[in-house]
Amino acid sequence: MAKIILTTDVANLGGPGDIVEVKDGYARNYLLPRGYAIVASKGAEKNVRTIQRAQESRRIRDLDHAKEIKATLEGLGAIQLTGKAAEGSKKLFGSITAGEIVEAIKAAGGPLLDKRVIELREHIKTVGKHSVGARLHPDVKVDVRLEVKAAQ
Repeated sequence: MAKIILTTDVANLGGPGDIVEVKDGYARNYLLPRGYAIVASKGAEKNVRTIQRAQESRRIRDLDHAKEIKATLEGLGAIQLTGKAAEGSKKLFGSITAGEIVEAIKAAGGPLLDKRVIELREHIKTVGKHSVGARLHPDVKVDVRLEVKAAQ
């Protein structure tokens, strides 16, 4: 059995900062290569508090906090994003990810969110105006307007 410290939420195992024991192969072949965990050592256990503080800053505490964030997001207007596109084309080379949306929200003066709250209805692969959902709380959902532009 391997003793590891989780760095992200892992289904049926635990959350960031949890120290768990798993089978060696599961840790070596799945959790460690993907960055979901680090090997537990004295130095790594000191990092547990840092991991938990970083996660806490992104977590939405309760219904009132979720409503505050919703009001903030609605007040931002359309979030500006850029993507690579061929000259004169509206089609992007890749698609806009939830992580890029979260970074754009933060850059626009919005709150720091976890990328898992963003609900992409379909892949955003074109330049123009789009809308994505953000589930901040089981009872609070907000639509975020995006404006995707081609990078020059």
